[in-house]
Amino acid sequence: MKISQNWKDYSIIATGDGYKLERWKDVYLLRPDPQVIWAAQTDLFAYPKLNAYYKRSEKGGGGWKILRPFPDEWNIAYDDLDIRFKIKPMGFKHTGLFPEQAVNWERMTSLIKNAGRPIKVLNLFAYTGGATVACAKAGAQVTHVDAAKGMVERAGENARLSGIDTGIRYIVDDCLKFVQREIRRGNKYDAIIMDPPSYGRGPNGEMWKIENDLYKFVELCSQVLSDNPLFVLINSYTTGLQPMVLQNILQLTLKGYRGRVEAYEVGIKTEEGISLPCGAGGMFINDGNERNA
Repeated sequence: MKISQNWKDYSIIATGDGYKLERWKDVYLLRPDPQVIWAAQTDLFAYPKLNAYYKRSEKGGGGWKILRPFPDEWNIAYDDLDIRFKIKPMGFKHTGLFPEQAVNWERMTSLIKNAGRPIKVLNLFAYTGGATVACAKAGAQVTHVDAAKGMVERAGENARLSGIDTGIRYIVDDCLKFVQREIRRGNKYDAIIMDPPSYGRGPNGEMWKIENDLYKFVELCSQVLSDNPLFVLINSYTTGLQPMVLQNILQLTLKGYRGRVEAYEVGIKTEEGISLPCGAGGMFINDGNERNA
């Protein structure tokens, strides 16, 4: 497991009974987490600094219960990479950032800075742009694609907060259709990042299910890779999708490219002394040392 442990503005204080108690700079939130199937060691809802918790409804969805006032939105920093993000509690328990991805931001930053050449990155299902901001800060040219206009606008805000005014192209589009058009245009990228949903619906009612469609999508994306790709990263939050599945997909679709494939769980160490699993990652890396068999 790759553990994100260099945050100063974020931490997981405690977990249990299906919830995680988090500190987002000076704001304390309690959010559901499907991986937390163990008992809480203390009453998390009684934490004295708790600002709000997200309560799921038996009818589906849910909402935030405010206990102590806090700003509608605020900023946090990941100091190791000198990048900043806007945090805002939203529907379905989200805050606009996945802090565990810092381990991937650091790896991609290192690869880009040490590449010795200009790098073009395609970030698909790019959400609010954590990876986009990290890669652009490292000097890459990034194309950021997401179907949700509001998330793309937030990515632009995060880039500006991080001092990035150029080097990012923002696209509001269906990722599949965008990649198909890029193939027809002959556009190529040195790196691809994707964070596909477990389930989704396209603009014309097309259904996406990660177990059925991920392999075909990665295979399609391989057609926009340059002849000498630097990396390809797949993130997955789908419970039950093992890291080795991502490794197999990358090995099969990128066969013949020079490089190697790694697969791993991603997590965050909590103040209780345990590590909370937060999904899986699969990464193809081309550093010239090993050929992908």
